[in-house]
Amino acid sequence: MAVNLHIPKDDAVYPVPGVEIGVTEAGIRKADRRDLTVFKLSPGSTVAGVFTRNRFCAAPVLVCQEHLSAGAAIQALVINTGNANAGTGEPGLKAANETCEALAKLMALQSNQILPFSTGVILEPLPVDRIKAGLPAALKNLSANNWVSAAHGIMTTDTLPKIHSQRISMGGKTITLTGISKGAGMIRPNMATMLSYLATDAGIAQPLLNQLAREIADVSFNRITIDGDTSTNDSFIVIATGKSGLMVDSTAHPQYAELKAALAAAATDLAQKIVRDGEGATKFMTIRVEEAKSSAEALQVAYAVAHSPLVKTAFFASDPNLGRILAAIGYAGINDLDVGGVKLWLGDVLVATQGGRNPSYQETDGQRVMKEAEILVRIALGRGNTTETVYTCDFSHEYVSINADYRS
Repeated sequence: MAVNLHIPKDDAVYPVPGVEIGVTEAGIRKADRRDLTVFKLSPGSTVAGVFTRNRFCAAPVLVCQEHLSAGAAIQALVINTGNANAGTGEPGLKAANETCEALAKLMALQSNQILPFSTGVILEPLPVDRIKAGLPAALKNLSANNWVSAAHGIMTTDTLPKIHSQRISMGGKTITLTGISKGAGMIRPNMATMLSYLATDAGIAQPLLNQLAREIADVSFNRITIDGDTSTNDSFIVIATGKSGLMVDSTAHPQYAELKAALAAAATDLAQKIVRDGEGATKFMTIRVEEAKSSAEALQVAYAVAHSPLVKTAFFASDPNLGRILAAIGYAGINDLDVGGVKLWLGDVLVATQGGRNPSYQETDGQRVMKEAEILVRIALGRGNTTETVYTCDFSHEYVSINADYRS
């Protein structure tokens, strides 16, 4: 039931020079489904990551952070679905490290050159023997053209794969950007229940890539919410292979701003696709808060609206019960908010102003906008010049069904 989620045709998903991907069936949770993916990266690639801030973060997140902070030259990623390896304590850490060691042995690498990722059910032991048994088949399947297969292979409750790919001309070079993401529920920033891998054949110096990954995450994956739940396994990885011949080594580089904008746009597209495929989603909503004193204040209001079950269920029903939005703005926590200065638009319709309903507002106008699949909620606080945007979806009956039956 995804909302206007565009999947590029296979011939528009461009391989990234320096990246090969292998996908196989390891039987981690269910038989006859692709659930084990390996990325092989060319020597000289740089890799950076942003991860969940959940204190119960999964074992693979801890191992990834350790390997990245050690400064090892990352040359492979290994991803399993069906089991999150979260809430698994010391045995979970042992399993994540065993996975790295097994793949490192097969690829003639050091174990700290491998980044492991898991997604799926929390609080269950990782079947590491099945993963290790499946690694040779994943390596045998390595191909530069396996991005689509990998997008399917990392899915859990997703209904559709999330893929972004483009080629752009920059600095006299043709630059490729291709990425995939997964996620449909338990989505809330810092980050969301999601995995995403974005690769480019531009070269980006390691310190700069570390900075870029954080800044890109903040305008993309840290601007989405489906249900307000922060997961244990969220990971956003940016890979730069340098195979194009373009090397960006500082913010002063002539192509830095252009490359950053392209990466941010790609990440935003992948993030929005997660919301468009939100569990049971029928509406895609953009919550834009304007005239705030600060970014933090704008996001505080945007998330209050985006997380409200009352707001989200009203959108599912196409019911312009818009007082629910005003209530969410009011309880967002801005203690000195002058409600007389707040304005609320639904699409192109001014709903509320000067502390109450716009005198010319007609419910038929609100109903017209609410029936659309994509809806803009625009809020002006009248307090400053800062604008922030958050993306969310509605709550449907299907959301409850999916999450009630998730483990069956």
